[in-house]
Amino acid sequence: MIRMVARRLLALVPLVFIVTLLVWGLVLVIPGDPALAIAGDSATPEQVEAIRADLGLDDPVPVRYGRWLADAVQGDLGTSLYTSYSVTDALADRLPVTLSLVFVAFLLAVVVGTTIGALAATRKGRPTDRILTVTTSVGLAVPNFWLGLLLVTFFALKLEWFPSGGYVPFTEDPVGWLRSIALPAVTLATAVAAELARQMRASMSDVLERDFVRTHRAKGLRSSTIVRRYALKNASMPVITVAGLQVARLFGLATVVEIIFNLNGVGALAVDAVFDRDIPVIQGCVLVITVIVLLVNLLVDVSYGLVNPKVRTQ
Repeated sequence: MIRMVARRLLALVPLVFIVTLLVWGLVLVIPGDPALAIAGDSATPEQVEAIRADLGLDDPVPVRYGRWLADAVQGDLGTSLYTSYSVTDALADRLPVTLSLVFVAFLLAVVVGTTIGALAATRKGRPTDRILTVTTSVGLAVPNFWLGLLLVTFFALKLEWFPSGGYVPFTEDPVGWLRSIALPAVTLATAVAAELARQMRASMSDVLERDFVRTHRAKGLRSSTIVRRYALKNASMPVITVAGLQVARLFGLATVVEIIFNLNGVGALAVDAVFDRDIPVIQGCVLVITVIVLLVNLLVDVSYGLVNPKVRTQ
């Protein structure tokens, strides 16, 4: 297991380097001139050129990339073009909000999705299976922004069970944190839970038809015991794969959810930076989220090794 983790970590090094190239290159193709946006429409060409020189935008692209990469390796992601605030500090302030949202949503999606999928598979063809299948289809079809607005209207404004927006840090008030993150997490987790449920149902249905399950049934083992001890472990491999891929989706959807619930996370920070053409902030947000997703994929590989020992030697 240690050797497998070491190999995966070494493989991340060139991958992160490629990611930095892509992040830098994609930002360069964004239309518009940051210097002109900062100077304003009434600025003279001389003022615009002075701002470009001050920001180092006149330097060759390889020089700018090398300077940015050298600073990024040391933890310095630059300074915002508009607020003169450190990008690293801004991400440190916003990242806990996004990580809390994604973590709770992912945990909720895994628990609910795998439970629904396994329950539907064990009752395949019965009314329970049909109801759960329709429910997951609705969960996949409902737009998360519409679901978020619906939850706010009903649970926050009408019933007043939860706040309609804002974020309470866990260190200040754990109960307040849970209340502030509950509706956004449900909004974010619904589609992912539905996807995991469908995957678990298909995988579990396939496992329950294998010979070793028939053998256990012939020995007189209860169905619940077979599912819990044998089928669930064998059915979990494809579900783990899908769950790992869904993490990147959660970070993408979190941007919309943060705006709906007025959460000052990385997604909201990135949206503001795109409108302002704040290149250092955009680069920092994309790079940090990408590295987090890569680390989650590493954890998925480790999970493979825990579920199936044969993977450790590959």
